[in-house]
Amino acid sequence: MNFICSQCGKTTDSATMACHCECGGLFSLPQDHLPLWDKSLIDQKVWSLFRYHAFMNLDAGEWKSVSMGEGMTPIVPFNEDVLFKMDFMMPTLSFKDRGAAALVSHMKAIGVKKCVQDSSGNAGVAVAAYCARCGIECEIYVPEGTSPNKISMIEGFGAKAVVVPGSRDHCADVCRSKVEEEGAYYANHVYNPYFYEGTKSYIYETFEQLGRLPENIFIELGNGTLFIGAVLAVEHLLRSKAIDKAPNLIAVQSENCAPFMETVEQNADHIVSVDVKPTLAEGIAIGKPARGAEVLEMIRKHSIRVVTAPEAQILECRRQMAAKGFYVEHTTAAALAAYYRYQELYGPTHDALISLCGAGLKSEH
Repeated sequence: MNFICSQCGKTTDSATMACHCECGGLFSLPQDHLPLWDKSLIDQKVWSLFRYHAFMNLDAGEWKSVSMGEGMTPIVPFNEDVLFKMDFMMPTLSFKDRGAAALVSHMKAIGVKKCVQDSSGNAGVAVAAYCARCGIECEIYVPEGTSPNKISMIEGFGAKAVVVPGSRDHCADVCRSKVEEEGAYYANHVYNPYFYEGTKSYIYETFEQLGRLPENIFIELGNGTLFIGAVLAVEHLLRSKAIDKAPNLIAVQSENCAPFMETVEQNADHIVSVDVKPTLAEGIAIGKPARGAEVLEMIRKHSIRVVTAPEAQILECRRQMAAKGFYVEHTTAAALAAYYRYQELYGPTHDALISLCGAGLKSEH
């Protein structure tokens, strides 16, 4: 399997220890060679996201010894218009297990012994857990202000947690400097495209569980780890003629950190610079998304609307969700706040799906 540079188009063996192309562009994985969607290709013997391995770029059967039963999360009604996909019901309590399981399977296959990663918390926890399962040494960089509970989980899995003063974007810069200086394997959920092979399963699962895709799918958007995987899967279903048209995808950003919203509103041809303000939705507080150009292209290709979550409504939405039995982290509550904001802008919105991307216990400060 070869990576393809998203910038210059050059191919590189996916067994490389490099985190990007020589030109600086980020790697992607080819999709068109994968078989068209066919229910008979779903591996009914597997009760995890790897039941869709036929539609994923994977290294042989390495995933079999890495998987911890991630995925297959239930879909539960919140009210008559909104469905929740319970993606915090994972081994490490967030949707990031989808991508981490696929990424670490690849790392094990190519013989990685030590890795570093930067994260606002959930991805770091997930990578630390799966690395522990595979005996891979792991160091996770997190920005100051990260939930102590997430840091405790990272350390609990035997990984080293390095708290970096400053913003989430600065934390990533510090970690990448270590990668360049020491040549460590960068197990990053944004840079490494194997992560998206795992998050594609969010859409595949929903389609299998409901026998359709909801009309409106709200997706939290920071760096785009769920967003990119979801769009790739929707494109695959369209290419397979399994669905007649794409669902209405809505990208959710924090009003205090909304580079894609600003870019769309300004009709700019590049991601505009934004002043990042403190937000409860720490999981999507990304001012300089590394795959910004790629995400922007998807937004424009599929006419995806971007909506921001009002900061003042996040805690109230979290309370509403808890009152109905859903105890979630603040970034997930932001998605519901964005849904309400979307209705204010565009009218009643029925048949909507929201990902409950992280458990509430992880975001207590």
